[in-house]
Amino acid sequence: MTISKENFHRAPRFLAGAVASLIMGSSGKKVVATNRQARREFEIIDTIEAGLVLQGGEVKSLRSAKSQIAEAYARIHDGEMWLNSFHISKYQHSGSAFSHEPDRPKKLLLHKKEIRKLQSQIDQKGLTLIPLVVYFRNGRAKVELGLARRKNLVDKRRTIAQREAEREAARAIKQSGRDLS
Repeated sequence: MTISKENFHRAPRFLAGAVASLIMGSSGKKVVATNRQARREFEIIDTIEAGLVLQGGEVKSLRSAKSQIAEAYARIHDGEMWLNSFHISKYQHSGSAFSHEPDRPKKLLLHKKEIRKLQSQIDQKGLTLIPLVVYFRNGRAKVELGLARRKNLVDKRRTIAQREAEREAARAIKQSGRDLS
């Protein structure tokens, strides 16, 4: 669309949208918090996306990336899924009447069928649910949960050894390419 005299007043909005799409990517996903420790400590078997039920101040604080997800975990209680120990700081511009408790349990939005399936996997295989990423998709707060099993020390060492072997192989291939030139 070309900018003409009739729609010139809209030009800044077009530019803002283009910048936002570059920042968020083509999927409209804006990552707010990641749990980098999770992939190191756990073996992720499956992932699932869930919606987050938040209060007003929590949304504003989350948009400004004032959250901590490292110690968070998800539990199923009375057929509902809850995210515990997910810290969202108080929004600094809200009054005390509208503030929220930073560590309150947040309800996760999933279908009953998905919750029952996850409950059976957790009960049978001894797995746990941990949040991997918190993000906004099309204006909605979402969390990516990982169905995971904790790694033991041997598994961690094996993962480190594999990573180092891959680095050595890549380094050797790169070096052999330089020798041929």
